[in-house]
Amino acid sequence: MKFAIKSKGDEKSNQIRARIEQYLIEFDLIYDSEEPDLVISVGGDGTFLEAFHTYNHRLRDTAFIGIHTGHLGFYADWVPDEIEKLIIEIAKKPFQVVEYPLLDLTIYPKNGGKVDHFLALNECSVKTAEGSVVLDLSIKDEHFERFRGDGLCISTPSGSTAYNKALGGGIIHPSLESIQVTEIASINNRVFRTIGSPLILPKHHVCKLEPIHDERSFLITVDHITGTYNNVDAIECKVASEKIRFARFRSFPFWKRVHDSFVSDDRT
Repeated sequence: MKFAIKSKGDEKSNQIRARIEQYLIEFDLIYDSEEPDLVISVGGDGTFLEAFHTYNHRLRDTAFIGIHTGHLGFYADWVPDEIEKLIIEIAKKPFQVVEYPLLDLTIYPKNGGKVDHFLALNECSVKTAEGSVVLDLSIKDEHFERFRGDGLCISTPSGSTAYNKALGGGIIHPSLESIQVTEIASINNRVFRTIGSPLILPKHHVCKLEPIHDERSFLITVDHITGTYNNVDAIECKVASEKIRFARFRSFPFWKRVHDSFVSDDRT
């Protein structure tokens, strides 16, 4: 089996990375940063997102596993004290695969420019540095509302525990192939009106955001990557046909992950 390792870059993470690489090579596994079967993330959720975006062109062939070296990461199942156990599991046992849905995001420019396409593991957010965001929101090509406010967050089920949760969105189990649209400080008064609640859309419902002000630029963040976009004609969001594949050597149910991340008194 071929593997690659993505480290947070601090001393502790780099030391663990070096140990894992050395031991797995001694077990006759092959280090291959180009076409790995397994990607090991050592750090936190930010490191895991970086690993995902590095290899999201290989989702059918690559599985991911996380080791956290700081506070408990939502995507990191293993802790540094379990490194030897994990190494033996990787070297000696086939892993089970758990698949989670992803967000498919396409940004269409005006006047036939370059179309930008992304996959998000957590979410994308649409904001502007030029006053309020004003967007027509359509679902399945039917106009739903004209949004005014600080922006919109469109999240995956696994990403529903991240920025979406901080905005008051619901937590969705990843077995539900869906996306969630959550408002960021919407304007609601006698003149302007939005739904005021998160929207959960199934796989076959496409959400389209169309800017009202042609001259306005947008700050669009996909997971941890932010870009500035001008002359945006439409932003299309839907459940991706691709999924992320997690390597599992032991059971770690989603609701236990949520409990351990947000409810448990264990601060390790």
